[in-house]
Amino acid sequence: MARDPSPGSPPDPSTDTDDVQAVVVGAGPAGLAAAERLADAGMPPLVLDAMPTPARKFLMAGRGGLNLTHSEPLPEFLGRYGARAQEFRALIEGFGPGDLRAWADGLDADTFVGSSGRVFPRALKASPLLRAWLHRLSDRGVVLRTRHRLTGIEADGTLRVAGPEGAVRLRPGAALLALGGASWPRLGSDAAWVPMLRGLGIEVMPFRPANCGFQVAWSAPFAERAEGVPLKNLELRFEGMSARGEVVVTRSGLEGGAIYALSGALRDAIGRQGSAVVRIDLRPQQDEAELARRLARPRGADSTANWLRKSLGGGAPLYPLLRELAPDALGDPRRIAAAIKALPVRLVGTAPIGRAISSAGGIPFEALDDHLMLRGLPGLFAAGEMLDWEAPTGGYLLQGCFATGVRAAEGMIGHLRAGR
Repeated sequence: MARDPSPGSPPDPSTDTDDVQAVVVGAGPAGLAAAERLADAGMPPLVLDAMPTPARKFLMAGRGGLNLTHSEPLPEFLGRYGARAQEFRALIEGFGPGDLRAWADGLDADTFVGSSGRVFPRALKASPLLRAWLHRLSDRGVVLRTRHRLTGIEADGTLRVAGPEGAVRLRPGAALLALGGASWPRLGSDAAWVPMLRGLGIEVMPFRPANCGFQVAWSAPFAERAEGVPLKNLELRFEGMSARGEVVVTRSGLEGGAIYALSGALRDAIGRQGSAVVRIDLRPQQDEAELARRLARPRGADSTANWLRKSLGGGAPLYPLLRELAPDALGDPRRIAAAIKALPVRLVGTAPIGRAISSAGGIPFEALDDHLMLRGLPGLFAAGEMLDWEAPTGGYLLQGCFATGVRAAEGMIGHLRAGR
């Protein structure tokens, strides 16, 4: 790689060049966060992205309100990163929830903490924030080239890129790969980089869906009638873990925030055993004895469905669920109450990774140094969902991407200043 760390505007990658100081490949949150940190250090990078417009997955996240981060205390926050909590301690301490909020508010996001503790921009969408961010990056000398796809990486750090003007080779002083994982490939995260790194001897763990839906072998009549029905204010339990929220019945299974929160453990159990049984508490605000007392009222001429509705009130469609998942309980009020508190649903597979919110797998942290530089490939860094980590929805995913991007940029700055 080139050794010259002197600042300057990156060239248009239309020919082979050694003159580019820093390159960021991937214009998602991790890549753009790194680009901003580099620009602040007087080293504005050239940012390349394969898609026609940048940060498409970031914009997709904005459809749900753009949950940027979470306000919970740091010990609980770090615990959301599971097996990688230790690695994320240093990353989050370097760029944490307070830093992310301050950054967003500097772009007039006017962030606020919702009732769940999650942090959102006042506009509840990503597009105004992204527009302001791209404008600021441009003002600071960052050059963004869309429709430029990475096609190869050579052992000396040379990047092969295909753009509208043809194929080019770049030899930057430092480069960051922030190409995403394997979820939502139509938005750019297609994992096409995996064979490139494996060809250079870098271990890449297989990708698996995370924050994903699950497959259930519904009966055909239930799937047809219940598809799209939301089951709200429930609690899911699995192997000592629990999550409250909402799920939605799909024709092939279940989707939604509550099941996403348990998705890692459920996915791994299915991988070991072929299936996993999750228990749904349809009335977490009421105990079993209270439900049994209410169900003691005479049924009279009411149908079972009406009797359940009149006895227990509205909410989830209890009768179809009980008939599908616990039919033997329908003749006994006490057994009905027990089933409502722990309705068993056997999950037989995950939804396809292309529909998952995020992915597990990627480059293990053991293949990186403390500043996310690939061991054995000096000057080449990686960040974001390319790395092998996962976290639930709730702001932890975006926070992790920003934090890894900032840490990698700091490593690039040090690498360039040292003239390595």
